[in-house]
Amino acid sequence: MKKYIINENGLNMVFAVTDENEVKLLHFSALPFHEEDITAQNGWLGFRLVEVMVSGLDRPGERHGTKYIVTAPGYRLKYRTHNDYRNEKGRKLEIVTFDEETGLDVISHFQFFDGISVVRSWTEVKNVGEEAQGLEYVSSFALTGIEKEGLLPRDEKMEVWIPHNSWQREMQWERYSFPQLGLAQSQPVETQRSSKVIGATNTGNWSTKEYLPMGYLANRETKSNLFWQIEHNGSWHWEISDQEGHFYLQLSGPTETESHWWKNLKPGETFVTVPVSVGSTLGEFDEAMGELTRYRRAIRRKNEDNERLCVIFNDYMNCLWGNPTSEKEWPLIDAAARAGCEYFCVDAGWYSAGFWWDNVGEWLPSYERFPNGLEEVMDAIRAKGMIPGVWLEIEVMGIKCPKAARVHPDWFFTRHGKKVHDRSRWQLDFRNPEVIAHANEVIDRLVNQYHVGYIKMDYNIEPGIGTELNADSVGDGLLGHERAYLAWLDSVFARYPDLIIENCSSGGLRIDYAMLSRYSIQSTSDQEDYLHYATIAANAPAGLTPEQSAIWSYPMNGGNREEAIFNMVNAVLMRIHQSGHLANISEERFQLVKEALDYYKTIRQDIKNALPFWPLGLSQFADTWVSMGLKAGKKTYLAVWRRNASESQCVLPLRHLKGCEDVKVRCAYPEADPDTRFHWNSAAGTLTVDLPAPICARVFELECGE
Repeated sequence: MKKYIINENGLNMVFAVTDENEVKLLHFSALPFHEEDITAQNGWLGFRLVEVMVSGLDRPGERHGTKYIVTAPGYRLKYRTHNDYRNEKGRKLEIVTFDEETGLDVISHFQFFDGISVVRSWTEVKNVGEEAQGLEYVSSFALTGIEKEGLLPRDEKMEVWIPHNSWQREMQWERYSFPQLGLAQSQPVETQRSSKVIGATNTGNWSTKEYLPMGYLANRETKSNLFWQIEHNGSWHWEISDQEGHFYLQLSGPTETESHWWKNLKPGETFVTVPVSVGSTLGEFDEAMGELTRYRRAIRRKNEDNERLCVIFNDYMNCLWGNPTSEKEWPLIDAAARAGCEYFCVDAGWYSAGFWWDNVGEWLPSYERFPNGLEEVMDAIRAKGMIPGVWLEIEVMGIKCPKAARVHPDWFFTRHGKKVHDRSRWQLDFRNPEVIAHANEVIDRLVNQYHVGYIKMDYNIEPGIGTELNADSVGDGLLGHERAYLAWLDSVFARYPDLIIENCSSGGLRIDYAMLSRYSIQSTSDQEDYLHYATIAANAPAGLTPEQSAIWSYPMNGGNREEAIFNMVNAVLMRIHQSGHLANISEERFQLVKEALDYYKTIRQDIKNALPFWPLGLSQFADTWVSMGLKAGKKTYLAVWRRNASESQCVLPLRHLKGCEDVKVRCAYPEADPDTRFHWNSAAGTLTVDLPAPICARVFELECGE
């Protein structure tokens, strides 16, 4: 047996080649490896580097339920070689295993990133044999022994955090012990074998309609953690369960059992799984999310939008509600420019005179809405110094779209010989070259003829498990479409590198880093209640970087001063997605909007490099106090929301500033606010705030002189 020890960027990774020529991943953690922590009755029987399941093969041993352990040929893969080298990102490890009977070569990829405690992992399966092999499951990452450090029982020390996600209820994290999720210890650890799985799955094209594709595992005894994200814009799966007295974590893209995916891998063909990322730190959730934020910035397409962090005005929320006309736009354009907005996006409805939901797809402007053409409005926006934009939903055609009747049926997702409907739309298949040509024609027209520089790319249907056309399975068709869509996006940015495209899917139903490694900005929600939006905004930096988090701010027509401030605080530490009818609100409230935009422009160069933290923990909708902060060198920016709290005071722990005597504190927004009081306690590392109204929000700035 030979062990290989890797210490890189604060991560400790240990794999071994046994005397039976099997590869075992023994350790992946910020903690050092101690072999005595592996206490399984059968030693290293688990701890497999990768799991691969092929149709028609037996899976021996005591495997209960549908857990992805003891897969075949995964359990019998043998070591061939490994490569350990450096590339432009950092260290790269490739471990090659093989199965002689099926003729499959399996390459496990681990890409390190210099200075970041996160690894990107994926699996490549090559059929070098003479017969086709049906893939049912391939792990992108597999790790056994996730609970092995420390002495306390796992029921007491282990805690898994799961980010639930939903339309208008995005990014709602919940924490659980293993017993709370049905994996309580019921017999000696060494002999426990259950059929229960903790995990999350997405099936379909809305990648985050129920969960974000990520998770966090804390060992409360050792103060270490493991965190992960699956970087895919469709079906994915992760699971935690037990094997041979230890617990494992496995991450993957689509599977046959969960998402109807099956791939017939023919001789000479290669299948590559979706990439995932896994990291580990010593500390709390804040430290883990800080590291993940740095990683997300490292894998993202380089673009000017995430450098400049311009202010967007969009005419939808609490404003035109998808019913734009030239006449309605003129006062809004003037008001948005006067407030200091830098993009102006005309939202849904610009392409149809009346009800437009089921006839979208041609994307030609309505002359009933814009008598002198859409160009007139776009040019007026540019004349005011703003970049013009429009709403688009390029992946669908409405069932009453005239063009849909003129194109071949293979443009659309199909199951059981029928086109797949959802909400009076059909899903376009981006594997079809004619669909790509149609999409390119639309983008080219918007950019070149209508002078658009910003596109809000929405997506409002869920076409389900996939398409049967030109595919080994419906899930295979879906995966092919999703990868083709990403390739199309890459081609659009290659043609128009300055074009800004916002990722929107009924708000935040595709918050994933397959999309967000390409798009510069993401709609976080369609939430229409600004009080609830505070929770989504506060939690947003756990799901994506602050500078990609587009947060609506929409002062109400009949609101008051504190309501306007609350709306602006929701957005000012991330990306301001300004709306509300700025031409109709009072001058006092308009000036509060302008003050927030002016302040934002003084701090946005800090936002793009800052790391998030949560003094009160992640927020729930019922919380009466909410807080989220950004650490930016010597400066700390802190948003605090009071939501009908009975007490006006709140104590906020700021661990990173504890002991710093020379801390300057100010209420940064609104600046002239004598009724807001605060006190810094250096020894305790706490900021006490006193906010003057039951519904109230403020932004504080703290600077440590040490």
